[in-house]
Amino acid sequence: MQQTDTQSVYSTVRKAVPDDVPGILTLLNHYAAQGDLLPRTRHDVEENLNHFRVISSGSEVVACGSLEHFTEELAEIRSLMVASNIKGGGLGRQIVENLISIAQHRKVGRVMALTYVPKFFHKLGFKTVNKDIFPEKVWGICVNCYKFHNCDEIAVLLTLKQQL
Repeated sequence: MQQTDTQSVYSTVRKAVPDDVPGILTLLNHYAAQGDLLPRTRHDVEENLNHFRVISSGSEVVACGSLEHFTEELAEIRSLMVASNIKGGGLGRQIVENLISIAQHRKVGRVMALTYVPKFFHKLGFKTVNKDIFPEKVWGICVNCYKFHNCDEIAVLLTLKQQL
């Protein structure tokens, strides 16, 4: 019941627009400062804005996430965040389900994420896997991360059923 109440207060998931960048950065900087997310620059968010989906309350971004492709077969859910004062109300689930729907529409075979909260993703059908099965991620992005040699994030994977 609480999830329905929380969801009804906020807008539906929508594609991010340039006016959302400050709100995305506010969420991102909050969680990056706590060590729960890797930092991203304003330039990076702006360059990848078309990958982001947001939920807002008025003009305030209260939840967001992005779907970024490595190959036609593999995409990653990144920068998934919900304002800390409304966590647990189903907004993160809405964002992830929207991103999965986009991946399915684009006929992506697998969607992965690196997370500190694997149980959240498990509830959505993801399985914990070894990061090494994603050389596209590890050698394309992770290799440049300050945590590369001591990464403590957990890899999760959802294999999508392809339509025949």
